[in-house]
Amino acid sequence: MHQQLLLEKISSVLTATDSTYDEKLTQMLDKASRIFVTGAGRSGLVARFFSMRLMHAGYNVYIVGEIVTPSIQNGDLFIVITGSGETETMIAFTKRAKQIGAKIVTISTKSKSTTADMSDLVIQIGNPDQYGKVVGMPMGTTFELSTLIFLEATVSHIIHKKGIAEESMRAIHANLE
Repeated sequence: MHQQLLLEKISSVLTATDSTYDEKLTQMLDKASRIFVTGAGRSGLVARFFSMRLMHAGYNVYIVGEIVTPSIQNGDLFIVITGSGETETMIAFTKRAKQIGAKIVTISTKSKSTTADMSDLVIQIGNPDQYGKVVGMPMGTTFELSTLIFLEATVSHIIHKKGIAEESMRAIHANLE
């Protein structure tokens, strides 16, 4: 019963998400010198999932906050995953990336927010009225799972568009596990 509830909710959110976002995001990824991805809490975990897949697809990607992450520069792409678009640390990171001249993508539940207003592209996952209280999906679950699936589908789009074989991805997968 709960599996079906989650699947139906995520499906409805993704159905309400603009179907051109994957291509728009792919174009920005391809134009970037380097890619920096961030999010707080569970959105940060989604950012890590996405970053790993981008690395597998051959992109030069960093997770904000890791000690080996270099400074962001003009020509880089900054992707912030924030359901509300109002998380203070995400706002501060976005302001700094914007000041430096990086392109900004906000992935959120809202098309208008502090981070969205600084962005070159806003990817609104679903629409705001889909994020009311959902029994069995507390505290952002709907956004996080929908965003994770959207981003995995975007990676699938990239892989198919570029003809990247799974063997190529596997060759650069971590081997110190």
